[in-house]
Amino acid sequence: MRAVAAILDRLSASLNAAALWGAVAAVVVMVLAASWQVVARYILAAPPIWTEELARYAMVWAGMLGASCAFRAHADPNLFPAMRDKAGPVGALMALARLAGVAVFAAPVLYYSLFSASGDPTRGYLARLVGRHSETLGISMAWFGLAIPIAFALIFLHLLADFAARLSAFDPDEQQDSTP
Repeated sequence: MRAVAAILDRLSASLNAAALWGAVAAVVVMVLAASWQVVARYILAAPPIWTEELARYAMVWAGMLGASCAFRAHADPNLFPAMRDKAGPVGALMALARLAGVAVFAAPVLYYSLFSASGDPTRGYLARLVGRHSETLGISMAWFGLAIPIAFALIFLHLLADFAARLSAFDPDEQQDSTP
């Protein structure tokens, strides 16, 4: 179980680093687009029509990827933060309760991102977005909607890694400190 926990933790950490870079890049795009909108509107008196939309979609990506990073760092809001410190059977039970709570929320989001209520993949959220295009950028809305299932898949992976670590009494911080 420790080997599985270690593999899941490394995968979770690697994807978290990529998500963090993606969130930072999205914030930079959002700030640049909004700044250009302000300069173009008030100095050049010719605001481009695409900057508001680009900033909005960059904000979605930044928020979703940032939420997955916050979940991995345990910086997400929770009702009982002291329960994370519990060890032994009580800690395992609390980890199981957290797993169940997040799964109840994340599983439907992931399912309906790919499938419709009847299980049809051509009517899922992403499939419906493929045919729609943004008004000013002309890009498929699927590129923007993809942020939701990616973030929830990352959250679910972080959850599984944390759960495996708790069950195996594996401490990811301890392993990172022991490597050169």
